[in-house]
Amino acid sequence: MNIAVTFLPRQERAPLPPIGFIGGGNMASAIIGGLIKRQVPAETFEVVEPFAEARDRLHHDFGITAQAEAGPALGRCAVLVWAVKPQTFAPAAQAVRGLAPDALHLSVAAGIPSDSIARWLGTERVVRAMPNTPALVGEGMTGLFARPAVKPDERKQVEQVLDATGELLWVDAESALDAVTAVSGSGPAYVFYFIEAMTEAGIELGLSPEQAHRLAIGTFSGASALAREASEPPAVLRERVTSKGGTTHAAISSLDSAEVKTRFKAAIAAAHRRAAELGEEFGRG
Repeated sequence: MNIAVTFLPRQERAPLPPIGFIGGGNMASAIIGGLIKRQVPAETFEVVEPFAEARDRLHHDFGITAQAEAGPALGRCAVLVWAVKPQTFAPAAQAVRGLAPDALHLSVAAGIPSDSIARWLGTERVVRAMPNTPALVGEGMTGLFARPAVKPDERKQVEQVLDATGELLWVDAESALDAVTAVSGSGPAYVFYFIEAMTEAGIELGLSPEQAHRLAIGTFSGASALAREASEPPAVLRERVTSKGGTTHAAISSLDSAEVKTRFKAAIAAAHRRAAELGEEFGRG
């Protein structure tokens, strides 16, 4: 399947209108924190968060007074960001529907199809986003899909809201978000998995845990930076490190013998299937 995508450079944008967040957890905090670092005032945000601990954290970190329940204050918001757990989206939508009739809705909730969101909220102006956890440090990768009713200037508004979290990528088909989920949404766990394995291997070879950990993280960080900047594809970069008969060749040959690449691609395919299943499961409400 060919997926049309558009990568977006970070850039300066116009002042933000009031933004509401339904849910004030980690992903909402990542977005809010990034915007506040860019001098967006705390008064820009309205946050609905049922858990007192999360409300206290928002006030401590950002000076935001979050509300326990949705109320008329959401009416001033031009954008509502849905940062709720998939299983709580439908009841949360029922409580919010009608409170911000002119708002554009941006969902960062995993797995909920935009058809369901549009039905629950009574609007076609819905954008779905699939971020990943490096957004918490401004280095995320977020896939985006907009329903046809979303106008070009509203897409730009979404880009402005999410710009501080990292890179953005638009897809033309909503089904492509399942692939985004499998590759980059779940992707940080794959990287952590390999960092974990490299660290354990280093310890077994005589390095201290601190040394092995630092080497593994530094290697992933440096290799990723090189892959980002290089004009050659990863396969060429790999070949340049792999001298025949050398240490890297021995390692890659061992990985190939164990069919690691084939098994890794199968793992991503399993994540892709599960993403589609979750959409079916949580989108019925």
